[in-house]
Amino acid sequence: MLDTHARKHVQPIIKKVANFFMRYNFTANQVTVIAFFMGISTGIFIYFKMPLMAIAVLWLSGLLDAVDGTIARVNGSTPFGTVMDITFDRLVEISVILGLAFRFSNTRMTMLILTCSIIFSMTVFLTTGMMAEKKGSKSFYYQAGVAERTEGFIFFTMMMIFTNYINPIGVVFFSAVIFTASQRLLEAKKILG
Repeated sequence: MLDTHARKHVQPIIKKVANFFMRYNFTANQVTVIAFFMGISTGIFIYFKMPLMAIAVLWLSGLLDAVDGTIARVNGSTPFGTVMDITFDRLVEISVILGLAFRFSNTRMTMLILTCSIIFSMTVFLTTGMMAEKKGSKSFYYQAGVAERTEGFIFFTMMMIFTNYINPIGVVFFSAVIFTASQRLLEAKKILG
């Protein structure tokens, strides 16, 4: 929801960072790779009890994930860049989930159910995007929902800060993801008939 509705408020910052990278001839794909390596380090920092560093690299990778899209819209995107972007986003999420599951063993069932909910949501999202003919500002059809990437980062951040409440936060998180997947499934039914 925030990715869809609040982007216009943070886009000037994203554009400034994108301009910085473009000034030094970085491509969107190169920024995607930088965001990926920063993002997957999140799980390592969680595991080694460095939550502030984990939060910092997670959000910085999220910023760069938005920057790469801005660069791609200016310089042109590639189909492989889109594949990389979506794949690396999921790997960053997996890194956070694994970091939490290995660091806090009592959360493993919650993390497993969260992972399943993300798989369900992304399956609906990607197959609808593949089947839909219309495209938005991205290189594929983007279905908005209650739990988009920014909401995920907020939930992950809450889990890293409020470690005694990871399971209840996780239940709210995967409930929001399942709700979003259901929204997307209903939208897919309308779009695809």
